[in-house]
Amino acid sequence: MRKTLILAALLAATPFAASAADMSYTYVEGGWTQLQINDDFLDDPKGDGGYIRGSFAIAPQVHVFGSYSTVSKSYGLGDGARLKVELNQPELGIGYHMNMSDRVDFTADIAAVRLNGKVKVSGVPGYNGTVKEHSTAGRATIGVRGKPSARTEAWVKAGVMDGSDIDTTFVGNLGGQVSFNKTWGVVGEIQFIEDTTQYMAGVRASF
Repeated sequence: MRKTLILAALLAATPFAASAADMSYTYVEGGWTQLQINDDFLDDPKGDGGYIRGSFAIAPQVHVFGSYSTVSKSYGLGDGARLKVELNQPELGIGYHMNMSDRVDFTADIAAVRLNGKVKVSGVPGYNGTVKEHSTAGRATIGVRGKPSARTEAWVKAGVMDGSDIDTTFVGNLGGQVSFNKTWGVVGEIQFIEDTTQYMAGVRASF
C-alpha cells in the first residue's frame, strides 16, 4: 500500500515536459504471467502461464475491458504419479478516466472476476481424477496513469475485492509501458491481492 501511494504522488508531481500522443484506452495485449502465493509454510508456491486482455473506448472518458489468464504447476509424486494444479481467471469490467493534467489521467474501474481452480491427479491407482472449484468476486479500484516521457507510461491503482468465497481484501497494481511507436509497446505489471502476487510481461498494440 505504501509503494502504491508513493508512486501515485510521483506521477502526479512529475513535470511531464515531453511531447507525446494522448494515452490510448483501446488496445489488445498478451504475454507471460506468473502467480505466486506468499506462504512460508509451502515455500511460496508459484505457477506460470499466459494472459490476454484488451480495452475498448466506448466514449471520450469511458472504456470497457476484459482479460483472461491461466497458470499451472505440475508436481512429481514419485513412481509415475503426478499432481497438476491450474488456475484460470477471466475478468470483465468498465472504466472511467479524467484528465488531471496534460500527461496524467485519474482512473477508476469496476470489474467482475471469476477464479477457476482445477487439481488433476494421475498415476495413482484408485485416486486418479480431477477436482474443480470456482468463486466469483467484484473488484473496484482508483488510480492514476501518466506519461513520464514520450515513449513511456506508468500507472498505479489501488482498491478492494470482495466475493462469495473471498473476504474484502486490498488490491494493488503497478505497471508501465515502453513504446516503440504509436502502436506497439512492451508492458510490465505487478498485481497484489491479499497473499498472492501476479507478475505480467507482454506486448501491447494500441489503437
